[in-house]
Parts: sequence; C-alpha cells; structure tokens
Amino acid sequence: MSLLRKKRIFYLLLSFAAVLALFALRIAWIQVASAFKAVTVSGKTINELAVRQREESIELDPGRGHILDRNGKVLTGEIGWTPILFPIRQLPAADQLTGLAAALGTTIPELQKKWEQLERPYVWPKPGGEPGEPLRLNEETARTLPRLEGLEVLPYMTRYGPGERGNQWLGFVTQRPDVIRKLREEKHQPDFALTLQVGASGLEKTLDNLLRGIGGVRAAYTVDGRKDPLAGMGTRVNAESSRYYPLQIQTTVDDTLQQKIEGLAKEMNVTDGAVVVLDAKTADIVSMVSLPFYDPHHVNPSADNWSNKAVKSSVPGSIFKTVIAAAALEEKVTVPGEVFHCSGHYGKYGLSCWKEGGHGDLTLEEGFAHSCNVVFATLGERLSAEAIARTAAKLGLGRSVSWHDPSFLGGDSLRPLDQEEAGAVFSNLAAADGGVRAQTAIGQRDVLVSPLQAANLVVTLLHGGQVMAPRLVSEIRYKDGSLLSALPVQASPSSAGQITPQTAQRLLSMMRLVVTDGTGRTVQQANWPLAGKSGTAEVVKNQKQLNHQWFIGYGPIHQPKYAVAVLVQNRPEGSKHLAAEMFRRTMDILAAEG
Repeated sequence: MSLLRKKRIFYLLLSFAAVLALFALRIAWIQVASAFKAVTVSGKTINELAVRQREESIELDPGRGHILDRNGKVLTGEIGWTPILFPIRQLPAADQLTGLAAALGTTIPELQKKWEQLERPYVWPKPGGEPGEPLRLNEETARTLPRLEGLEVLPYMTRYGPGERGNQWLGFVTQRPDVIRKLREEKHQPDFALTLQVGASGLEKTLDNLLRGIGGVRAAYTVDGRKDPLAGMGTRVNAESSRYYPLQIQTTVDDTLQQKIEGLAKEMNVTDGAVVVLDAKTADIVSMVSLPFYDPHHVNPSADNWSNKAVKSSVPGSIFKTVIAAAALEEKVTVPGEVFHCSGHYGKYGLSCWKEGGHGDLTLEEGFAHSCNVVFATLGERLSAEAIARTAAKLGLGRSVSWHDPSFLGGDSLRPLDQEEAGAVFSNLAAADGGVRAQTAIGQRDVLVSPLQAANLVVTLLHGGQVMAPRLVSEIRYKDGSLLSALPVQASPSSAGQITPQTAQRLLSMMRLVVTDGTGRTVQQANWPLAGKSGTAEVVKNQKQLNHQWFIGYGPIHQPKYAVAVLVQNRPEGSKHLAAEMFRRTMDILAAEG
C-alpha cells in the first residue's frame, strides 16, 4: 500500500473520529444543560418530554380558566375526591376489595371485571348519576379506603355540573383538532395536543384564548415498552404552576337567580323560548335563560338546544308597537288627543284587529294599552319606511347591541356574548309600500327582534333614550386575584341619534297603562307594581299556525331595578298567554331577592 493511500485512510478515520466526538459532546450538552431548559411555550423540558414517553396518564384538571357569577360563585369547575383505578398486572385478592366495592356502590365481581379490562385510567362514576358524572367522596370516606396498588383517590375536576341548564351563554368545550392545527400554524404553539379541549360556543368560545391556560394537572403511572404498567412504581402527579394562570372571568350573572328562573320555566312547562333579565341602571345581564335546556357534557351539534335563544331573532308581534309609537311621536305624524276608530277591520291588506268587533274610538295611549292593530297599522302607513327603520336603530333594534371592544387589550376585537343576531326591520327598505309598513307596524312581516334587544329596549326608555350595551362579563382577573382588565359599562349609540327623553317618558307611562287598563292586567297580581307591553306574533311551523308570545317590561315602577323580556315560542293559537304569567312570576322572584 502506498504512503499516499495510507494518509488518505488516516485522514478519513480522523474525520469519523471528529464527527463522533462532536456527537458525544452534543449528547453531553443536552444531558447537562439543554435537558433542563424549557423547550415549549408551557415550559416543558426535554427531560420531562422524555419521561412522558414512558408514562400513561389521566387528566385531573385541564388547567383551563374559570368563569364565575357576579358573586364569585364558580360556574366551571367542581373539584371533589374521586376514586380512580389504574391498570395493574395483578388484581388484589377478593377479600381486600370488600370495603372498596361498598364505597364505590358496586359488587366485588363487577369491580374485578372492570379492573381486569382496564387499558387506561378509569374515573369511577357516581352510581345512578348523570352520564360522565364522577363519584365524589368526602375526606373521611376517602381516608378509610384500603391502600391498594392501582387505586388512587385524587382531586378530580369536572368542568360543568350534572344535568341540563338554560345557561347557553356559558357554552361548552370540546375537542377541535381543526382549531388546534390553526393555533399551531398561526400562534406557533406546537405543543398544543390535538386532544386539547377548546371553547365551542358561549363564553367558552369567545374568551377561549384567555381561558386556555398554560397546562393542567395529570396523574401518571410508568409503563414498559409494550405500554404495560410496571408494578411497584405507583403514580405521580404532574402539575403546571403559575401565580397568574389560569385566569378568572367574572360575569354579571347572578347564578342563584338564574337557577330560580330556570326552575320556574320547568314548573310552568315552558320548553321553547327565552327569559332575559337586565339591570335597569347598567343593562348588565343578570339572568339569561334559553329554552330548551342543554347538557354541556353531551352536545349534539345537529340539535338546536345548545343555541342561545335569548340572542336569536324572532318575530316580535305587538311589542314592536313600542317602536311605532316612538316613531309616531318623534316624527309628529299624530297629535296629542287624536282619536282613532277601530271597527275590528283595517279595510285593506287583509289586516284586522285581534278584538272581534273592534275597540271603537280610542287615543294613541289607549291603542297601545289595548294593543289595537288598527291604530298602529294607521300610524305605520303615515310613517315612512326610513323613519321606522331609523327609530328602531335609535332604540337598539336591527343591530348588535351587546358589549364590544374593537381592540381589547390592544389586540383583537372582543364581543363576549356569542351568537348574537342583529335582527331586522325591513328586508327591502325601498320596496316597503303602505301594506308592508302597516304589517311591520304590528310587528309582523320582516321584523325580527331578539329577547336581549327587547329587554334592552326597555332599559333604553328608562335611560331617557340612551341605548346601553348589555354586559355579560365585568372583570378578568389573574389566578392570584389581581386585575387584568375591567370591562366598563358602555353605551351603544346609533348613528341616527336617540329618541328624546320626553318620548321615552311618555312610552314608559303607556307601558304602565298596559298593566293597569290594558292587555297586561294579569300582571297587576305581582308583588311589585310593574309596567310592560304584551305581544303575540303569528308564525308558521311545519305548516301549522302557531303563536310566539311576548311580554316585556320593568319594575318596580317608581324605582326601576330590572328590565325583563319573556318569549314563549310555538304556542297553539288561542292558548293562554304564558309569557305574561312568566314575566309576573319572574318579577316576583326578583322582588323576593330584593
């Protein structure tokens, strides 16, 4: 072999040795320095990620932020001592399971069968409880359970309480791999697991980026290369720790009142509609009940019960006469003391009054109190379509009115209330001839109003014509209680301006007349003196004529505390006006709470 060839081999071997040396140095650096350095946005190190490859675990707490009611009651997150079974190779003897089986509410054979089949940790369910509801043990019972391998009693969190509720504004979380992929791409957060639950509706959705947190609490056990549990290793709890996260979202809702009004709906067998209670001073949402109820643990996307009916638009019927009365006064198409005549028929467009034989001679105030269709169809024809639409906008209709910040904390737009619909007055303003305006004036045709807008209309009148922006969230705080952001009370002005305080006051007086002398006389039985406006809208569903029943109003009349809107949907024609009764009984609940 030539000397030149030997040199080439030597240099090649030397190059291989240098590469191996660099590789060894890199491994040593990773072990000594980089292994303990955070490599993900949530602070996980390479060592932690490597250990997790040798573990199977169960999530005890997702680390998601919590939503509270106005009094600090937590609405999303109930922690309790819960028995959790982990897979093991050898089950305890039957005589060791006697006390455990009794505490779990099962038999020894059933317990053994379940345990033998486990491939992953299993949260023991509450016997006879709702699907997915875990068994909760008090501390004394938890301490008396036998110490067995594969059994742990751990603080386990459920996001929502059991059963169905009418608080669709709260929303629900679910697994959304499409959302996670988008977050990975846009936010550069590659450590977000595709199984991470994110908000799918309600506050859970609109505030998802604030609620997401930085990591949760997991109970893990060690497995071998075939994912079989290693005996004697036990379990360990891994938790992310932060002074500031997860965040706490404080709402304006009083959950005690919310549950009482939900209970009232059940008692009255109202299964379709909504009830909205607003604070008369601030327009804060005190309660918002949507019917039918939903179960946030079991949501069927094809059903509509998870949708918030309180912010969905519906045909308003005669409550829209409030807008027409305001427009008539503002546009001066009627004069004080003008007398209208109702014979029971309008004489054109196929319109008639609901009262057979008519109301005879009556003033604007009397026409409003008795909800006379003839009076308001007459006013509708006198008004231009532009004037009707403009007045509706001044009163917060035909547009979104809930609290909104176009650049929250200097970032993206924020509107906490999910699913809000703007509603409508005319589908085609230019084509609104006399017939369209007459039908619009009695709240039919193309008019759509949500219960939230209807309640806020009453607040607007109580504020002399100033439209307020209903809040659902008042504060966002860090985990330690310090304030991140306060969401101040807002107005929601229209570019068209607002109605005059004189018009607002006159409408409030007319609403009182509805209760004392008109269609709302049954409301006089309430514990507070009240004022309001009833409404019945004709709708067709599945080729069947039905009615939407409304009642909106405020109370007590001398020092108004609350504005309430009640919508009861899809009632048979001629049936009892449940909305008026539900309004009265809701106000009685509010009066009892002071």
